[in-house]
Amino acid sequence: MINFITGRIKAIFYSLKGAFLLFKTEHSIQAQSFIASLFIIAGFYFEISKSDWLFQILAICLVLTAESLNSAIEKIADFIHPDFNKKIGFIKDIAAGAVFFAAIFAIFVIYNIYWDKLL
Repeated sequence: MINFITGRIKAIFYSLKGAFLLFKTEHSIQAQSFIASLFIIAGFYFEISKSDWLFQILAICLVLTAESLNSAIEKIADFIHPDFNKKIGFIKDIAAGAVFFAAIFAIFVIYNIYWDKLL
């Protein structure tokens, strides 16, 4: 039982370390976090509903998660093959496509929450 708890504490530490490294080194995460902060402020300003908050936070987390995984895939691909390679480029493009899908979902959510409030 002690090993299980110790393992979970270490896992939390590594997760926090990874999140810190993302925010410190990845410009796309920094930009998306800034945009997310603006929509969080907008949520308070417009006093959005509880369900709107759930969808907004889901969209923010989905985009940040997809971008984090994309960054990890790019780092692995660059480590495996640092020079230009068509197959590595294909893999990186597919990973970026996942971010695109998450961003489309986020735009849809933001549109549905704020369109009426901005008119």
